[in-house]
Amino acid sequence: MAERVPPEIQQQAIRYQQIQAQLNQLIAEKSVLEQELREINRALEVLKNVPNDAEIYRASGHLLIKINKETAEKELNERKELLELRLKTLSRQESLLRQQLSEIQSKLSEYISLTYKKS
Repeated sequence: MAERVPPEIQQQAIRYQQIQAQLNQLIAEKSVLEQELREINRALEVLKNVPNDAEIYRASGHLLIKINKETAEKELNERKELLELRLKTLSRQESLLRQQLSEIQSKLSEYISLTYKKS
């Protein structure tokens, strides 16, 4: 005879799925930001070897806008700082979500083990 799963356990299972979806979305966003950060670091490395009077262009929509090396470095460094801060925040959120998943998983495992011991 199949027993009904208590509503609390059903809610925990649903919550687990929701947190897992959040975690997957967060990991995807983090991956995109990490890629952008790598590109910025490469651009900054390239700029180190460029003369100060070289022509540098920044993409702005469908246009390329001429800027000087100093401005390019400043903009890239500002974006880099912003990305690093965002990545730290996402890492903290990822850690929290993983902890929540672990807690829910242990509750669900406990319920399952208790249920099968009764049988």
